[in-house]
Amino acid sequence: MHYGDNILKKVQKPARYTGGEWNMVSGNWEEAEVRIALSYPDVYEVGMSSITVPVLYHAVNKLNFALAERVFAPWPDMEQQLRQAGECLLSLETGRPIKDFDLVGFSLGYELTYTNILNILNLGGLPVMARDRGEGQALVMAGGIGALNPEPLVDFIDFFVIGDGEAVISQIASTIRECKAKGASRNEMLLEISGIEGIYVPSYYHVEYDKLNRFKNIRPSSPGAPLPVERVYCTKLPPPPLDPIVPLIETVQDRSVVEISRGCTRGCRFCNAGIYYRPLRHRSAGEIQKVVEELNQSCGYDNVTLLSLSSGDHPQISEIINRLSNMPGAQDMTLSLPSLRVDGLSLGLVEKLPGRRKSGLTLAPEAATQRLQGVINKIVPEEEILDTCSKAFERGWTTLKLYFMLGLPTETDEDLEGITSLVYKIYNLTKLAPGRRPHLRLSLSTFVPKAHTPFQWVGQISREEIMRRVALVKNGINRKGVKISYQSPEQSLLEAVFSRGDRRLGCAIHHAWEMGARFDGWDEWFDFNRWQQAFEYNGVDPAFYANRQLSLDEPLPWGHIDSGVSRAFLLKEYQRALEGITTPDCRVGGCNYCGLQIRTPECHSLSREVGQHE
Repeated sequence: MHYGDNILKKVQKPARYTGGEWNMVSGNWEEAEVRIALSYPDVYEVGMSSITVPVLYHAVNKLNFALAERVFAPWPDMEQQLRQAGECLLSLETGRPIKDFDLVGFSLGYELTYTNILNILNLGGLPVMARDRGEGQALVMAGGIGALNPEPLVDFIDFFVIGDGEAVISQIASTIRECKAKGASRNEMLLEISGIEGIYVPSYYHVEYDKLNRFKNIRPSSPGAPLPVERVYCTKLPPPPLDPIVPLIETVQDRSVVEISRGCTRGCRFCNAGIYYRPLRHRSAGEIQKVVEELNQSCGYDNVTLLSLSSGDHPQISEIINRLSNMPGAQDMTLSLPSLRVDGLSLGLVEKLPGRRKSGLTLAPEAATQRLQGVINKIVPEEEILDTCSKAFERGWTTLKLYFMLGLPTETDEDLEGITSLVYKIYNLTKLAPGRRPHLRLSLSTFVPKAHTPFQWVGQISREEIMRRVALVKNGINRKGVKISYQSPEQSLLEAVFSRGDRRLGCAIHHAWEMGARFDGWDEWFDFNRWQQAFEYNGVDPAFYANRQLSLDEPLPWGHIDSGVSRAFLLKEYQRALEGITTPDCRVGGCNYCGLQIRTPECHSLSREVGQHE
């Protein structure tokens, strides 16, 4: 069953909803004992660019007893047609309503997709609230980096996967199979799943708050519920899908993506990805070459992205580029390294990439002054930035994007003036270009305190202060050759609310969704008035979550989630930040005792285990 022409003819890009793509897996619905719907809760073009959904999709479809299908958030025009016709949201593969699956899984990559989760459930025929789902109805699972603080979503999600989904998805599917075979109840099935490492079932815990309305504690209310819930991860990177689905329409990342590393040891103090993806793991140069060759055969892409949090940190990065550059047909292939540090070595690597079109280069110093760089533990000397820009312009790059954060802990106007001074110096270097003067694009994002980082205790600056600092930077530059953009302060506020929120936010999320909140990360659909009304109606003060400086000794709503990095380490890093003391990369300066080595003594050797699959 699929949508009829009476619906598809009335919406933009109907191929978002039809399936039938190259490499799509068409499992046998009737024979499958476990049926799983996987979703990144955004529009098709964004969801198909997620690396998580394809990995889990192929992992499940390799099981001889299970099938996985996909579903993404319908664009508002499609939602309108579905509601008018009284029809359900369907999976892409077999066109089944979401309610017909045994398990619906969401990837939490961005806080502003949360209302889309509610919309997918509702349009798919499932009760939005977890407590309203009865026997025989699908379980709802969520995982990803957003699960480092799952509390704002506990009203809607039956269980969370804390960590790498590939490490447990087969075990989850097997458990559901066994429970179905013996006729287990919904609660019995959840109880069995809760025994899997890395699983958090929020209904099995009770939360208390103190007289000041702050989170006080969380304790298990069901025998066997773990406390804390430890993050699970793959010791080695699992094999990537070699025949990923090729979308019928252009997506955000319209290319092959090869994950060359997972994890980062740089220790930027604002970055939760650096915490969530520890320990550092690499694919060998030989394996990467084989994967790229397979992808070229199965997908036909001529653009390949080598994905990691810091591509230049791969110990074999030069060999990887040399191998790929010498492959047959390499002259017709474009390779991208999206996460390079600002230095001459990185520029040299980019120069070696086959088929590289010198159109745009991206640098993300985040802070411009040496003092503030010491605070965030991301040292990018000005001379290296200027040298990199100078060489890039001389070699023909026509566009340079620069990313900085506003509102970082201890930031002063002097630090902001450092941004304007640096941009002015870079602008003066554009005259070195052999042709037309390159364009500069400056992107200013607002610092969002993230759970499980050294800055989790720091309050976000107010909207008024954000706009004052934006104006200071814009007025300090004021040049035609520099285009400046910045994130909506209201969207940044919502990110901070959800990042540091507790389970009392569920009522506001539900209310905002009922009032029409959808695609809150999209400027054209974001309406903060809905959220203001939802917060006010439900007695939620967003500043309490986003802007309040947390006491270092107060319990944290996400404290029962064990990321593997200890609270003691985060406290130490926060203190070092306030003192402007940097912490060296543990691959260079030795173990920093973050806490992960207690569980994984070999965490450092993992980063060096390359070449063994050659």
